[in-house]
Amino acid sequence: MQMNRKLVPHLWFDKEAREAATFYCSLFSNSRITHVTQLHDTPSGDAEVVNFILAGQPFMAISAGPHFTFNPAISFMVHCHSADEVDRLWQQLSKDCRQVLIPLSSYSWSHRYAWLADKYGLNWQIMLTSSPIRQKIMPDCLFTGPVFGKAGEAMLFYRNVFSSSQQGNVSHYRDMDDSSSYPEAIAYAEFQLENLWMIVMDGPGEHAFTFNESVSFVVNCDTQQEIDTYWQHLSAVPEAEQCGWCKDRYGISWQIVPAVLDEMMAQGSPEQVRRITKAFLNMKKLDMETLKQAYALS
Repeated sequence: MQMNRKLVPHLWFDKEAREAATFYCSLFSNSRITHVTQLHDTPSGDAEVVNFILAGQPFMAISAGPHFTFNPAISFMVHCHSADEVDRLWQQLSKDCRQVLIPLSSYSWSHRYAWLADKYGLNWQIMLTSSPIRQKIMPDCLFTGPVFGKAGEAMLFYRNVFSSSQQGNVSHYRDMDDSSSYPEAIAYAEFQLENLWMIVMDGPGEHAFTFNESVSFVVNCDTQQEIDTYWQHLSAVPEAEQCGWCKDRYGISWQIVPAVLDEMMAQGSPEQVRRITKAFLNMKKLDMETLKQAYALS
């Protein structure tokens, strides 16, 4: 059965995309690198795109220079059914890690939990749960600063943008503390867009970080009409539009691309990949027919 790759988390590295993907694949069963594509003459120089599977989920990563830095605004929540698995992942991810945000211990929300930034800076939350696991690894978007209090609004917005969606568990701060200063803010909420389960949370207090392009979400589209529609809904920052990338009203980055682009980049000759790369570097919103023509040229 073909994997649904409608929505794919994308990680931006300076030079370590392949190394990091190899490391992450070693942590989880049903994981592997599927293909690596070299891009030449980009604004970042030569770049390397890595497609990989983690715990049965599609991911992408790119080595394209030190332009964006991972931070806690988007982390990846790993759900575990045993304390031994939590401890194993903690041991592997915490080795040479950049920062421990919440130490491994027992908390009110989980008897075994930790939050850390690994040796590449990517943020992980490792949590023991007794509930059925909807998805092993969920991206978790933390709304802070000017977008604090908008996690619930954003969740509803995304569910309206994507035709296939469903609501999961929702917890407000009032559910944790009836004297909370922000009772309507989201403490934790799960929802599914297409093939991807995601989490949103509101982060109260002062934070020195917000969303950036280090973690984005690729939207694979079958038609130009799909590309146009998602672009219309998700692109809210004109100066961020480049090569199919856009930024929404909350600051989260998306890549709106033809689904066939991944196949062309994986199967194309070096010359075909060069022509496709040259074509999309001159675009903001991607034009599917132009990219197909660049691929088909003899």
